[in-house]
Amino acid sequence: MTQSILRIFILFLCCSFSLNAQFDNLIWSDEFDGETISTENWNYDIGGHGWGNEELQYYTNRRENSQIQDGNLLIIARKENYGGRNYTSARLKTLGKFSFTYGKVEARMKMPLGQGYWPAFWLLGENFPTAGWPVCGEIDIMEHISNSDQVHATAHWDNDGHRGQGNTKYCDVTKYHVYTVEWSEYAITWYIDGVQYYQLIIYKGRDGTEEFHNPFFIILNMAVGGGWPGNPDESTVFPDTTFIDWVRVYQQATGLEEGGDERFGDAILLLNNYPNPFNPRTTISYEIPKVSDVRIAVYDLAGTEIRHWTRPSQAAGRHEIEWDGLNAVRMPVASGIYVYRMEAGQSSMTKKMVFMK
Repeated sequence: MTQSILRIFILFLCCSFSLNAQFDNLIWSDEFDGETISTENWNYDIGGHGWGNEELQYYTNRRENSQIQDGNLLIIARKENYGGRNYTSARLKTLGKFSFTYGKVEARMKMPLGQGYWPAFWLLGENFPTAGWPVCGEIDIMEHISNSDQVHATAHWDNDGHRGQGNTKYCDVTKYHVYTVEWSEYAITWYIDGVQYYQLIIYKGRDGTEEFHNPFFIILNMAVGGGWPGNPDESTVFPDTTFIDWVRVYQQATGLEEGGDERFGDAILLLNNYPNPFNPRTTISYEIPKVSDVRIAVYDLAGTEIRHWTRPSQAAGRHEIEWDGLNAVRMPVASGIYVYRMEAGQSSMTKKMVFMK
């Protein structure tokens, strides 16, 4: 590679990295640093009617069930007779206070283990009161049930009936982790501590996902019992607490970033590889609007091509390739950051990935 081409490549690479970090403008947060829960940020759901899931708790707005302590929001589940129920807890929401469309939303949390516990951090469509569920759409950023060693990422929507799609990831929920969703007009992507583990494509409302292009609000809650986790038993310790250190929402600082990223047009669409970081394999997904000659190449940070794939006259639509972490002569590459570039017709896009041995 000549010096001039290398300089162009590095400039393009820097622009691409900036484009990937698109959600850099903090638009809303609650750091839970005050003495009381902010009524400017949060409302409560109150009641004990099962909430559509055969839950056993009565949600209250009492200090016994939610409070600020040492810079954390505490949601506390208790075993007590209240409102005709045998358990109490809290469910906080930003409906009527704050809603948003597209962005990065994340929270730093830790949760208890216990049969029948069901803490969750999720988004619900702002039109839920009028449209109902699942037409409003639901994005479950994190759900955990009972004593499981996994957390759940799920999206729910309506497509001639309820559709649900998601994934799980092993996680010690008793320790603090950052649970994140990045939500754009193209995809919803889930992360734990910055590591991606699921992605749902919603581009142009594919598969009936029109719901995910409307405003959503935030919910934090801790259910007790229900059809999914089952009921508490003699091993369940009460009271117990979900701790939320902070909740933050970011959006793009500006509209279209430098670099002419075709994600913002009707040309090609190159998605984040999954999983990322990866070992030993990762999948690269992309979409093209018309029949095109497609070339995808992987480079190291010095600009050296490591591997490439060509797809002559590929049909319009979504396609995937898998990279097994081997170079062109089928030797394993070193751990580190790599760049993958897609060219189709006159359009191109570049993204980064991390290979970890």
